[in-house]
Amino acid sequence: MTSSSDIVLEAVPSVDAIPASEWDACARAALLPDATISGLSANSCAASKTAYNPFLSHAFFAALEKSNSACARTGWGPRHLVAKQYGRIVGLVPCYLKSHSQGEYVFDRGWADAYERAGGSYYPKLQVSVPFTPATGPRLLIRDGGDTAQVATALAGGLVALCGLSKASSAHVTFARESEWRFLAAQGFLQRTDQQFHWHNAGYRSFDDFLATLASRHRKAIKRERRDALANGISIHCLTGRDITEDAWDAFFEFYMETGSRKWGRPYLTRAFYSLIGQSMAQDVLLVMAKRGGRWIAGAINFIGGDTLFGRHWGAVEHHPFLHFEVCYYQAIDFAIARGLATVEAGAQGEHKIARGYLPQTTYSAHYIADPALRRAIADYLKRERMVVDEMGRELTEAGPFRKSDAADPA
Repeated sequence: MTSSSDIVLEAVPSVDAIPASEWDACARAALLPDATISGLSANSCAASKTAYNPFLSHAFFAALEKSNSACARTGWGPRHLVAKQYGRIVGLVPCYLKSHSQGEYVFDRGWADAYERAGGSYYPKLQVSVPFTPATGPRLLIRDGGDTAQVATALAGGLVALCGLSKASSAHVTFARESEWRFLAAQGFLQRTDQQFHWHNAGYRSFDDFLATLASRHRKAIKRERRDALANGISIHCLTGRDITEDAWDAFFEFYMETGSRKWGRPYLTRAFYSLIGQSMAQDVLLVMAKRGGRWIAGAINFIGGDTLFGRHWGAVEHHPFLHFEVCYYQAIDFAIARGLATVEAGAQGEHKIARGYLPQTTYSAHYIADPALRRAIADYLKRERMVVDEMGRELTEAGPFRKSDAADPA
């Protein structure tokens, strides 16, 4: 599979087909500012690189694939797109051939149903994403030192070509950066938006410092929730690095299976996944665990980026009032303040997060649809959907818990 330039493209069936050093070099360079995607020299912006994203690392993808969490058997067949120039890897796209629409958090099942009712075959499709991980980050991973726009154009064209070679109906680039979203639109991809809820650190020195910025009723509610969450003799333990033992992973996996089975029917991640990330990237993990009566009863897993704490999923075998909020949201804020992190991304969905200080943040995805009739129908739908998302974001932000003026309100 080749492009029209001197860039050669290849789809490989495993992350292990790409040396970790080569993958990570592309991932690190991809964390340049958004402007580089439009063709600015990467070197001109090198001093302002954004922060480390653990989900882009070779180690994270390797853990997903080696643990059989993301593999052909589970409907995630790796088809990572690699761009080489003069024999050197200059860019790549993490990509999977999907036989379903599960584990993506950008929902296209309605598109699939409509297309199949019309006699088409929606699956397989190509999915450009970090499996089971609704966190924004670069999707076109382009190495330093080359022509960024040329490589990006080749990779976008390669996704379209790979659709044809794989007999896929479509290619979906989800949780991309806004610059990639705009760039891919110029390459014929459709634009979609959605929203998550993120907490932003305004230079707070403590959790109380953050609380002081909230309206009185929200401040009082959070204080009560934090107090009540620990009322039944529950203690909270934040584990990172070597503090995360296999016993802790065993307990957390039990929580994940119990809660995931109720929410999704079949949890995505295997027990082996947690051991693998414990071996290869434990320094990037924050495990917030709750203990009562000498046993672990609940926990949430977070990944630590250079300027962001990424909340992923939680589980529990005992259910106590407000414990979910404490373990998932308030402890994450505490940790971000202590580490000086700029943002907490609390995962997909959940308008209940607004009252806890997490505000709407637009997310972006780009979609190539091979069938012209389906493409026209989806384009019309997305135009209206984007307007709804924009309006909802404005309304939810206005409804946020923060004080509306600088005037102090009673504690």
